[in-house]
Amino acid sequence: MNKNTKIKVRNRSNASVGYTIPDLSNLRRTYAANEVKEVTFEELQKLSYRPGGGYLLQHYLVIENIEAREEILGAVELEYAYTEKDIEKLLMYGSMDELLDCLDFAPTGV
Repeated sequence: MNKNTKIKVRNRSNASVGYTIPDLSNLRRTYAANEVKEVTFEELQKLSYRPGGGYLLQHYLVIENIEAREEILGAVELEYAYTEKDIEKLLMYGSMDELLDCLDFAPTGV
């Protein structure tokens, strides 16, 4: 993937999430609760190398582009990309097995 490709990233939590990347001119980015921003693939790569950056990407921020997500995080569980609407649908219409899978395998923010 090209390092300048723009990727949508969503903060899945109800709190603000932020990070700094010194390699990109001390870039500092803060996401408000549920905010979506477009960032470069290079920024996501560099974030994944920072201490705690991979954890943020796995548990609090959602990489919306599947190709970028797989390149940076590898394979993730289906529940990784759940939105609030997906969770509501699961609670209203999902099976008990689907709910238990979500509770077992979903990232912290879900």
